[in-house]
Amino acid sequence: MLSTLLLSLAGCASLPAPDSYAKPVSHTITDTGDTRLARLSAQWQAPDSDGLSGFIPLAEGMRAFVARVGLIRAAERSLDVQYYIWHDDTSGQLLAGELLRAADRGVRVRLLLDDLDTAGKDTFLSQFDTHPNIEVRVYNPFAYRGNRGLGFASDLSRLNHRMHNKSLTADNLLTVVGGRNIGNEYFNAQAHTAFSDLDVLAIGPVVGAVSAMFDQYWNSDVVYPMAAFAREDDIDAERLPAAREAFEAVARTAMGSDYVRAIQASPWLEQLQLDQLQFVWGAATVIFDDPNKPLNREVNAETHLAPQLVPMLQGATREVLIVSPYFVPGDALVGFLADLEQRDIDVRILTNSLAANDVGLVHAGYMRYRKALLEAGVALFEFKPEPGEQERNKRWTGSSAASLHAKTLGADAEHLFVGSFNLDPRSVALNTEMGIIIDNASLAAQMREAFERVVAQNAYAVVLDDDGDLRWLDPALPGSEPLAHEPKTSWWQRFVVGTLSFIVPESML
Repeated sequence: MLSTLLLSLAGCASLPAPDSYAKPVSHTITDTGDTRLARLSAQWQAPDSDGLSGFIPLAEGMRAFVARVGLIRAAERSLDVQYYIWHDDTSGQLLAGELLRAADRGVRVRLLLDDLDTAGKDTFLSQFDTHPNIEVRVYNPFAYRGNRGLGFASDLSRLNHRMHNKSLTADNLLTVVGGRNIGNEYFNAQAHTAFSDLDVLAIGPVVGAVSAMFDQYWNSDVVYPMAAFAREDDIDAERLPAAREAFEAVARTAMGSDYVRAIQASPWLEQLQLDQLQFVWGAATVIFDDPNKPLNREVNAETHLAPQLVPMLQGATREVLIVSPYFVPGDALVGFLADLEQRDIDVRILTNSLAANDVGLVHAGYMRYRKALLEAGVALFEFKPEPGEQERNKRWTGSSAASLHAKTLGADAEHLFVGSFNLDPRSVALNTEMGIIIDNASLAAQMREAFERVVAQNAYAVVLDDDGDLRWLDPALPGSEPLAHEPKTSWWQRFVVGTLSFIVPESML
C-alpha cells in the first residue's frame, strides 16, 4: 500500500509551467581576446596550424583533474560546464569550490547537469545558483524531486533519456572533452577502484564548436533552470551565508585530503600554470546529438551522433580500433564490422570483462554477440578487473580494482574519436552524447600504442577453440592454459548474467 501511495504521488508530480520561472536565453562570451588564456593560446599556436585545432591527451586521472582545475583558475570571463555525473566527494567538492571562487572574481559560470545525478542535491544546487555569477540548469528533469526510482516508474518513456555529454570550456578558448564525469573514481582519487579513461584538452576552432553545442543545450526546451525547483527555505537570504560557510568548510577539508597532497607531490601541479603545454595539431569536427533527441526517435545524421561516426570507420583502409566500456553492437554493427573484415581491414575491440564491468546488465547484452564477432574475424579483448603492475605503481592509491571507461575509436592510425559515446543501444538511440573526430597521425598513433599496451598486459584475448567454444587467453602469461569461463568471476555471477542475456530487452541497455 505504501509503495502504491508513493508511486501515485510521483505520478501526480508535474514539471513547472514555463510562465512560473525565468529562463533567459544566453550565449557564449566571445569577447575574450584580451585574457591570459588568449595570450597563452597565441604562444601555443604552431607556425603551420592556421585553421587547425590543438590537442593534448589526458589519459592519467590525476593529470585530467589538474587540467580542469587549471582551466577554472585561468578563466577570466566565462566557464561553461556540462556533465552527466558530478559526485559529492573529494574531487567534486574541490571543483565546485573552484567554480565558486571563479564566480567570486567575476567569471560567469553556466553549469548544466543531467538531472539523474542530482538526487539529494537540490538544496546545494539551488544555493549555488543564487550566486549572481552562477546559473545552474538541469537536463530533462524529474518532476518528482524525491526518489529517482519512483520518478522513473511514473514517467519512464521521458526520463529514460539522459544527457551523457561531458565538457568544460574556459573563456571560449580552451576546453576539456572526453569520457570522464566528475568523481573520485574518474581521477584516481579513491582506493578501491579506478576507471581507465581518456579526455583531450583542446584549443583552436574546435573550442568554438563545443561552445556552440553548449549554447544549443543550454537554451533548449528540455533544459530547466534550477531556480524552477528551488524551495523558499533553500534560497532564504538569511540562510545563504551560513550555507556558504558550511560548503567552504567542506572544501577546506577536501583541500587537506590525501589526494591533494598526492597532487602537490606530482609533476602535474606545475601544469596548473598552463605555460608548459605542447599541443599537437589537426583538423577536428565536433559531433553531438541534438538536445531534443528524446523527442525524435528516428536515428539520422541531422539529430544523432552515431551516423556521423560511420564515414570515419567506413573510410578505413587498414585498421579500425574500438574502445568502448559498454559494448552492445547489435546485428547491424556486427554486420558492418564483418564487412570491414571482408575488405581485409583489421578490426580490434577492447571492452570490459564481466569482472571489470561496473554495469553487469550491459555485459548480458554484449555476450550475445561475441561468437558472431569472432566468427567474422574481429579480434576481441576484455579489460582485466585489476590494474597491471605498471599502472598499480603509478597510482598513489594502490587501487585494487580497475574498470575501462574510455570511449575512443581509431582508423588507420590517422583518425581518432574521443568523447562520451559508447557503442550500445542507449548511446545510439536514448541518451545524448558528444565527442570530437580528430585528424592527426601522431595522436592516433598514441591511441594505437596505448591500445597495444593494454591488450598485451591488462586484457584477456577472447577466442574460439576448435569446437567453436569461447576461451579466454592471458597475453601477459604466455603458455598459460585457456580459461573456459569468464575470468575472475563466480558461478553465480555467470549464472545471473547468462540468464539476463536471454530476457533483457536490448533497447534498454
